Amino acid sequence: MTVALIYLDPESKLNLQSQIRQKLVEAILNGTFPAGTKLPSSRKLSEQLGVARNTVVLAYDQLIEEDYLESRQRSGVFVSERILEGRVGFQGKPVSKVAIDEKWEKRILLKPQPETGFHWPADWQQYPFPFIDGHFDPSLYPAGQWREASRLALGTRIVDETEGEEGYTDHAALIEEIRTKMLPRRGITAQSDEILITLGGQNALYLLTRLLMNQETTVAMEEPGSPQMRQLLHHANARIVNCPVDEHGMVINTRLDEAQIIYVTPSHQIPTAVTMPNQRRQALLSQAAKQDQLIIEDDLEHENNYLEQPHQALRGMDKDNRVIYLSALPKVLAPGLRIGFIVAAPELIQQLRRLRQIVIGRPRLITQRTAALFLSLGHYDAFMARLYKIMGERWDALRQALNHYLRDTELELPTQGGTTLWVQYSSERDINQLVSEAAKRGILIEPNSHYYADHTGRRNYFRLGVTSIPKEKIREGVKQLTGLMRELQADQIQYINPSDPSILDAEQIRQVMSGATIVTQTFYSVPCTIELSEDGSMRGRSGYADEDCDTGAWWLEGDIWCRQWKQWGYGEISKLQVTLSGNHIRWWRPGGRLVDEGILHRS
Repeated sequence: MTVALIYLDPESKLNLQSQIRQKLVEAILNGTFPAGTKLPSSRKLSEQLGVARNTVVLAYDQLIEEDYLESRQRSGVFVSERILEGRVGFQGKPVSKVAIDEKWEKRILLKPQPETGFHWPADWQQYPFPFIDGHFDPSLYPAGQWREASRLALGTRIVDETEGEEGYTDHAALIEEIRTKMLPRRGITAQSDEILITLGGQNALYLLTRLLMNQETTVAMEEPGSPQMRQLLHHANARIVNCPVDEHGMVINTRLDEAQIIYVTPSHQIPTAVTMPNQRRQALLSQAAKQDQLIIEDDLEHENNYLEQPHQALRGMDKDNRVIYLSALPKVLAPGLRIGFIVAAPELIQQLRRLRQIVIGRPRLITQRTAALFLSLGHYDAFMARLYKIMGERWDALRQALNHYLRDTELELPTQGGTTLWVQYSSERDINQLVSEAAKRGILIEPNSHYYADHTGRRNYFRLGVTSIPKEKIREGVKQLTGLMRELQADQIQYINPSDPSILDAEQIRQVMSGATIVTQTFYSVPCTIELSEDGSMRGRSGYADEDCDTGAWWLEGDIWCRQWKQWGYGEISKLQVTLSGNHIRWWRPGGRLVDEGILHRS
């Protein structure tokens, strides 16, 4: 079923029923809704648009009478197969594609870069395990609160769209709400003349690249990094210096000296999601001051840290007005909202405002007014608190599931929060094979290649997101994905050799393990210590400050070592064979594959 992307204009002179009819006709005639497409039920469309169901029913009835739509008994409403008959361009003689290409080739001066991005299926919501980042499941949308803000915005005096300096100025209330509500969350103090409203984050980046960059500009960016930013830099003919990323984000080295502008995503690096610590942020600011560079700080991901306190934004730490900060209201707030903003020196904001007016004009005041009310009524703070809790639970559920089912590998770049994990695929095979096979089983994961400058990158990584998948589905999704990975790399998995002399029997296990301490690492690369008591109890401590602890029991069943935690590993019983070489201990599925390993210490 098609999800109708219909947005009503609160300032239109047409009534709601006529607007719905008009939008549907446009979508049918321009091919957005092809013949035979099933439309949403009147109930679902009315909920999406925030109108009475009867309004949608009347619009549908009119279009059925005029043969745009047809109603099929017990099936729903569909776009009529007959409506486009005889229309030129639909069934007429096709125009030669070669002739069109040759005609326009010499006239188009700005040559777009080849399409290299990865695209999710349009019907991603139909997949049972969509590990997608940037799309949101409907349960997160604050429909009631946004509807209240919209109603109040429409009930106030409609401000003339031409007010201010030829329509340059933004809605003062929204600027004030961003200045006093959103920016303090990131440790940023700003005046109203340092803030510009944009049509989302992508528009903000376009304005900056258009104003600040040309063929003589060198820009440093992360590798891997944002494909969208790389495309914009290519369009600006800027030279790109690709800088490596480690567990602390962009590496500060001499490569940065070549650039006039540094583009960075310090909160949750795109795509690895690692967070830049304060020490490196200070080093980056010192680097920019020393080399007289500008920094574009992309904070569209927002910094949600679940293990530590959030870090102050670079803009908040900046003493020289070198940092250009950009962010946006979360996309989940309202479909198609696209409210972003730039915070920078007043001189730059003034020029950006003039460029914005030439390119797209000011974002509509009714949308800005609605967003301002949403913030002022306290809905934004309540929503962000709810979103933080939900995403934290999903992120932790993903980490725990990976730690449980993928113990024979690790997360090379550990993260402190966010909505994604950058996972290593140990197979030498093309990651796209895993992506394709997983999709066939209803599991959507994202490959890594389009985040690299050469579009190949390291083939053994993929990205898992949690914005679109409910918490209760994460464990099963990871379990099925792990099973697929085992199938695809069966020839590379380590299996225990039955004749291995390092295999311990029951008596050896009891002697070695009783009173021992085992030091290992979790899947997400944090230290873990397990203390085994002689009485069969055990205690586990995980994290750099032992922030995650659990207790459990261990015992023997013949030559098989068994353990069960109260919470870790979902409280399930694990039955394992044990090998010991020196102080290197390994656990194996009985007669099967390697599960985990560590260093054994005896007091």
